[in-house]
Amino acid sequence: MKRVTYILFILIFVKPLFSQSAEEIIQKSEDLIKGNTAHGTFKMSVVTSDYTRDLTMESWWVGNDKALIVVKSPKKEEGDKTLKIGNEMWNYLKNTQTTIKVPPSMMLQSWNGSDFTNDDLVRESNLSDDYFQKILDEGDIGGEKCWKIELDPKPSAAVVWGRLYYWVREKDYLPALVQYYDEKGKLIREMVFTDIRNVGGRKIPSEWTMYSRTEEGKHTTFKIVSAKFDIEISDSIFSFEELEKGN
Repeated sequence: MKRVTYILFILIFVKPLFSQSAEEIIQKSEDLIKGNTAHGTFKMSVVTSDYTRDLTMESWWVGNDKALIVVKSPKKEEGDKTLKIGNEMWNYLKNTQTTIKVPPSMMLQSWNGSDFTNDDLVRESNLSDDYFQKILDEGDIGGEKCWKIELDPKPSAAVVWGRLYYWVREKDYLPALVQYYDEKGKLIREMVFTDIRNVGGRKIPSEWTMYSRTEEGKHTTFKIVSAKFDIEISDSIFSFEELEKGN
């Protein structure tokens, strides 16, 4: 009888360590910065020990299902495009007027020489579908209290990372840091979210910087210039006609 009473006391009066699941926290964080749909203008700066390279892009996304990215500058790459529909992806090179299909094995290759992969730019991976998630701890990132969430790939998931640590700010669910480890437990890269401001009616980090942890000084900053979220986007945007037409 005493044992039953003790168990009831625990269930009724003792609160769990975390009131939300890891899946709920990450879903809220992802929804805030991505929306169901999005359209905007973005700048990308690729920094290496030898050079700095800047690009401007216009992009459209529908969840993790569809994406179109159009390079606006520099001049020599203006009109190059990337299209993603479902699990398939194509690159269009304007100078040669050729369309190249990107095989699944290339999804984790660098997009346009940056520290972001093809997968990052077109949102191929789905964290809730591809990873087991659990809250490990709480910590401080950039002066803000954050949840530290561990993500381990599911056996059936076609992902390259052996483990992720996703840090989410407790006060507003905004992402603060994502750490990417290989299967041997080596830190390969880190994405840091900064410059929180109002973009398209929502307060989000407007600069996402991916730091290589295998090449000294190499990093890429993805900056949101302008964006609109949860808007109507025509299916015609995500078509070969749109991909291969001139700008």
